[in-house]
Amino acid sequence: MNPPDTSTGPSAGERITRRIAELGDWRGRTLERMRGLILQTDPQAVEEWKWGGTPVWSHDGILCTGETYKSVVKLTFAKGASLPDPAGLFNASLDGKVRRAIDIREGEEVDAAAFQALVREAVALNRAGRAAKKGRKS
Repeated sequence: MNPPDTSTGPSAGERITRRIAELGDWRGRTLERMRGLILQTDPQAVEEWKWGGTPVWSHDGILCTGETYKSVVKLTFAKGASLPDPAGLFNASLDGKVRRAIDIREGEEVDAAAFQALVREAVALNRAGRAAKKGRKS
């Protein structure tokens, strides 16, 4: 995993913090809470700023993105279709073959323990994929 290049400006983490502050409403508070849960669950997660302004959390590959829209904060798990979701948190992009998302609307709160379980599963899936790739190269 290569650390992000911070020599040309603010780090991804700083950009995410700025984005949260710029929102200044329930969306910022929601994104901040979910970011905290991700980093608490996986302190080795790397924060990235991609595609012109999307917060991304990675560990051996993308875990999830954190997009903000007028009526939702959308957390899209890159390999969500392969993750167990016993709590039924995924409520968007359910027809996709790879991704799954959690749309959070104003006033809604995602179950922290269930969300952290998804993050742990996403990390494990990425690690397993990386280990499998290493094994094929040997």
